[in-house]
Amino acid sequence: MANKLFGILAEYEHPGALLKAAEKVRDAGYQKFDTYSPFPVHGMDDAMGLKNSKLGWIVLVHGLLGLTGALTMITFMAHFDYPVNISGKPFLNWPAFVPVTFELTVLLSSFGAVFGMFFLNGLPKHHHPLFNSSNFLRTTDDKFFICIESEDTLFTEDKATQLLKDAGAVTIEKIYDND
Repeated sequence: MANKLFGILAEYEHPGALLKAAEKVRDAGYQKFDTYSPFPVHGMDDAMGLKNSKLGWIVLVHGLLGLTGALTMITFMAHFDYPVNISGKPFLNWPAFVPVTFELTVLLSSFGAVFGMFFLNGLPKHHHPLFNSSNFLRTTDDKFFICIESEDTLFTEDKATQLLKDAGAVTIEKIYDND
């Protein structure tokens, strides 16, 4: 079985060059590309044309579920399930509900953040075709990369390679998917 082309990987020497390359790739109309660097590069989201993350909304919904669930649970327990008259205090003693409500809100928000991040990032991903490149291993050390994926509707091998060369790539490599 022949290996399928995953994309074209280009290496850049510094973050400024990677930022300019990402802008050129975005301006060329490519949608399926990603950048890789050993640290966050300020302005990369704008250079790639990325939208705001949906993770904040996921965390908000889970936090509201925690808040609502805690108040519902405590109200049911204190007023209907097991009402206990302690020193003449009311059954619905809202200040006493604050610790449990806070904890459940934070707990469900945390779960939403962790599992939402896993879902949005497509994790766990045990192997990625870029791991087949020996040059790509330098990403965690001192190199900067951009990869245009072959699944992009505008992708042609020659045009993508030429675009990355024109953007100042130091090395360009074809990446194959060994599935």
